[in-house]
Amino acid sequence: METITHQHHADAHRDDTAAKIGMWLFIFTEILLFGGLFIVYSVYRHMNPVAFHLAHEELSITMGFINTIILLVSSATVAISISALQKNDRKLTMLMLGITLLLALTFLVNKYFEWGGKFEHGMYPGSELMKNLSNGDMLFFSLYFFMTGLHGVHIIVGMVLLGITLYKVKTGAVNSGKYALLENSGLYWHLVDLIWIFLFPLFYLIH
Repeated sequence: METITHQHHADAHRDDTAAKIGMWLFIFTEILLFGGLFIVYSVYRHMNPVAFHLAHEELSITMGFINTIILLVSSATVAISISALQKNDRKLTMLMLGITLLLALTFLVNKYFEWGGKFEHGMYPGSELMKNLSNGDMLFFSLYFFMTGLHGVHIIVGMVLLGITLYKVKTGAVNSGKYALLENSGLYWHLVDLIWIFLFPLFYLIH
């Protein structure tokens, strides 16, 4: 009986380890993806410095800064949720995950209004206004919509992961002895935050 129990724990440990390795590999591929996009952005910016400078002034630094603070705080709440679960404080874990989800939703709402302002002025991919822009301006806004849009998709995926994790914490499926799902969801969320830390200065701050 003791041997069976030991084997069960060993299998569970291997499963958790494999899941974490899998998440790290996934994160590596995501870093390669966005790293490639950052290189493309840098090349085009070097080729069109004046156009990129003028186009960047059309973006709201305040909105970008607020979203940056939101994501930084959400990274902290995820980290707290993991520590809380390790200490078997399920209530605090659920609270922190709930706050994280609320912050993520706030980020998306802010992005909706930011994009909405551009759409109202006819600035969106494929629009006549975009087609009539100079080559440099069109490149800037094409990259802006694509890269921030792709990041927004990652935010939504992260919210789904955290939502599932929150439910499993509530039901007890994820607990102080089995929290690999929460750790992996936290890793993914930190990746989402890290990507924005690069997007914010590239599009909003660099002149």
